[in-house]
Amino acid sequence: MSEIPKAPISRIVKSVGAERISKEAEEKFVEAVEAYTMKLAETTIDLAKHADRKTIQPEDVDLALKHFY
Repeated sequence: MSEIPKAPISRIVKSVGAERISKEAEEKFVEAVEAYTMKLAETTIDLAKHADRKTIQPEDVDLALKHFY
């Protein structure tokens, strides 16, 4: 069971030009978003730990995003 609802993902896909999206494609998008988010979270957590913190800060997210782009 996914943690992220399908409806917001469909709205995002449609907002960039898709007219329709199949249920199967919605599920694939949700899986991809969850996988990406998990990897981003893992990297962000590692950065916070490296800075001897337990709390994730915005700069941790920014730095983690640089790893992905």
